[in-house]
Amino acid sequence: MAMAQALPSDGVMRAADGTPLKVALARAERRERLKALGLVLPLFAFIVLSFLVPIFVMLYNAVYDPDVAENLPTTVVALQQWDGKDLPSEEVFAAFAADMKKAQESKMVALIGKRLNYEISGIRSKVIATGRKVGAIEAGPYKDAVIAIDKIWGEPETWATIKRSSSSYTPFYLLAMLDMRQGVDGSIEQVPADRAVYIDILKRTLGISLLVTFCTLILGYPVAYMLATTPQKTASILMIFVLLPFWTSLLVRTTAWMILMQDGGVFAQFMNVTGITWVMNLLGVMDGPPELFKTRFATVVAMTHIQLPFTLLPIYSVMKTISPTYMRAAKSLGGTPFYSFIRVYMPQTLPGVAAGCLLTFILCLGYYITPALVGGPTDQMVSGYIASAINTENNWGKASALGVILLIATLILYYVYNKLVGIDRMKLG
Repeated sequence: MAMAQALPSDGVMRAADGTPLKVALARAERRERLKALGLVLPLFAFIVLSFLVPIFVMLYNAVYDPDVAENLPTTVVALQQWDGKDLPSEEVFAAFAADMKKAQESKMVALIGKRLNYEISGIRSKVIATGRKVGAIEAGPYKDAVIAIDKIWGEPETWATIKRSSSSYTPFYLLAMLDMRQGVDGSIEQVPADRAVYIDILKRTLGISLLVTFCTLILGYPVAYMLATTPQKTASILMIFVLLPFWTSLLVRTTAWMILMQDGGVFAQFMNVTGITWVMNLLGVMDGPPELFKTRFATVVAMTHIQLPFTLLPIYSVMKTISPTYMRAAKSLGGTPFYSFIRVYMPQTLPGVAAGCLLTFILCLGYYITPALVGGPTDQMVSGYIASAINTENNWGKASALGVILLIATLILYYVYNKLVGIDRMKLG
């Protein structure tokens, strides 16, 4: 910025080029802001494209399903007047036959069958067979002719399912992932107990994540305290061992736990040598040699090993900011070491504990590889079912709905954390 001239007769201070100084400063600030925006813009674009856009697509797919509405348009309109008590009228069957003929010509029958199969197991093959045979129906009565193709069209539940699926935007996937469904009249109801599975999966995911978080806290808190109170040279060496798991990929670490946990492996031999197996057999906890592989125990141990640094490091960062004078002052006032630690030191570490536990819990919610490799069928978490919905079932609506549920759980946890601890109270270094 050029040096300002002396105050002129008009009372307005100007730059060397005659521009009012206020205007020149505003231009300079604007240029600096544009430079800062240019530096931040690539990162912002990356976040939008790789994070926000996929989340928006996931939210959209969780409620958008136009397969029935687009391929059975006249049937959908005719079903609006149906009360859901008896079979639909002849008009509905006539519209259905006409729509199925067009869907067969455009090769969209499989999409209709796939969508209805999400609610009525096994109907997909019947829809495809109906699409091939409906072309032979030249005239009414259409009701008898369609029911003659397959008895499933004579069941009111089939038409209730079509009516529920008649909108391009549907709550079906979100409700199904909460073991609920929408009735013909639009009411929300619980699915039968023998078909309710997803709430148990969600409870299992939350339970395993909570258990792993607790284990990492119990193991990580003493280590973080030792690192924070040990001389820097020794602490630096010990920190290498804490960060050592980051030097190998998650898949390699999980594979290593598969070898350690297999029947007759290192863990099983250790339990036999130390007498743990004998004691557990005596207590009735086990019957015979230990079977650790494909169990909940193996899943929790492997996940705890992987997640331990994520819990430990935020706690350590907060502990490093706590002055040792607090403990000395507490002891000088008559507090025992244990009492001083509990009442003076621990409360100051709560922001780090909350941050580490929150980070570990959220990461555990999305675990897929470790439960899939070392866990049994009853240890699979929500992410495993998301992968199955995409890779095996080709059901993007189901996968998106499960993802939305995990996203909501994460946001709730963040909200609770912010209310209890607060972002402004985090002291991470």
